Amino acid sequence: MRARHHFHIDYLGHSVSATVQTGHTPVVEVLVDGKETGYATTKADRPVTVPIELPTDPPTPVTIRATPGPGVPRCLLLATADGEGQVMAPRLY
Repeated sequence: MRARHHFHIDYLGHSVSATVQTGHTPVVEVLVDGKETGYATTKADRPVTVPIELPTDPPTPVTIRATPGPGVPRCLLLATADGEGQVMAPRLY
C-alpha cells in the first residue's frame, strides 16, 4: 500500500520540501521554492540521496537524504559545504 509523507525546512532563505511516497518502489520528489528540482526512486526501504541546488548566487549544492523505512519515513537536508545534517520537519496536509 502506498502512502505519501511530506517534509519541509527553510534553509538559506529558501523553502525546501520533500515528498516520500512509500510502497514497493518508493519515490522521492524535492521542491525548492515550489519548483520540482529533484526526483529519485529506490527499492524497498533503502535510503536514497537527491542532490539539488539552491538558487543563490552562486548556486548552493545540498543533498536531501530520504529514508522511506522501516517505520515512519525520515528526511535530512545535508549541506555540502559543512557536512551538517538538518532534520526536515514532517508536514501534514
